[in-house]
Amino acid sequence: MRNLLLSTVLTMGATMAQATEYLNVFTWDGYVQPDEVAAVNDILASEGYDIEVRVLDTLAEGPEQMFDVIRSGDVDVSFLTLNYINMEGFPFSNLLQPIDTSSPRLSNAEALLPELSAIPMGMSDAGPLYLPFGGGSYGIWANDDVVAEHPTSVADLLKPEWKGQISLTSGQVQPNVALALMSMGQSPFAVQDASGDRKKMAALQKADGELQQTMNALHDQVGFFWSAGPEFRDDLAFVASYGPGAAAHVASGGNWSIVNFDEGNTVWLDTINFSKKLEGKKLEAAEIFANYFIGKDVQERIVNGLGMVAATTQVDANPMLDDNPEFFAEELFWPPYTKLANNVMNMLSKRASEAGS
Repeated sequence: MRNLLLSTVLTMGATMAQATEYLNVFTWDGYVQPDEVAAVNDILASEGYDIEVRVLDTLAEGPEQMFDVIRSGDVDVSFLTLNYINMEGFPFSNLLQPIDTSSPRLSNAEALLPELSAIPMGMSDAGPLYLPFGGGSYGIWANDDVVAEHPTSVADLLKPEWKGQISLTSGQVQPNVALALMSMGQSPFAVQDASGDRKKMAALQKADGELQQTMNALHDQVGFFWSAGPEFRDDLAFVASYGPGAAAHVASGGNWSIVNFDEGNTVWLDTINFSKKLEGKKLEAAEIFANYFIGKDVQERIVNGLGMVAATTQVDANPMLDDNPEFFAEELFWPPYTKLANNVMNMLSKRASEAGS
């Protein structure tokens, strides 16, 4: 998937074997295309930068994995989900630097949606640790060749008829816990909300409690857990997806559509971030890269090709946001989980996995 296409074109048409330095990019599946890497490298070369963009073969999977990769020191630019940045227990904010949106190399920043540009969970005292890239909802997609009628409630996924026909993510446990909570009629972020209440937290994490039993039942329904990206297989009835994988599959002819549960769907925003160690010409190259990815061409692609919500006003249409101006409602926006909440959710998920093994 990540076949690197690196342009080595220099000013005046001269060429060289490779640039002196690489700008290493760590991203989610489908976000950075080879032709876009080539376009940015052409810009860098034409402006005299002896730097080339290189996308890491390792794809983003979730907060724990992304933190481990970024703190290795090999990442210059990342695409973190917004709520990770200040998540307790994973101090991404210590690894990132504030972004100067007034930089002349970030001209496209002026067109970013203002409601997405200064969200508190992504801010530092010195400014934003992110540029909004694009978002969407975390939903369940139905195989319409298998599912005659979409379920109305998340709880319907626990019916015996769907055993072994559901696919969820293994890279992130938080959305799975959110689904379990929604099936119980609770807020998808009830564990997070209970972080400061010992009694509530104790009840939520009980080994024989309702949430654990629901998590066990949900895991028992799963026929396949995906990591870096969902697989829309014919033997599955429902697949959890952030949207991009589903939209690409549908565009290639798959007969899948999102299930509009009565409980709604949680929403997320992915962002572009700069490593704290970037400086000088390499920081300037990072700004040029980011400017291209928040620009019209890439933003149009993520809307039309990946089914995402664009972060800029430059796109001709932004269907999900146009249809629902409250798409990024605060109560459905993934929060920066506390360390306690994250630990409890991991424990609930581990028990559920062990119960089904």
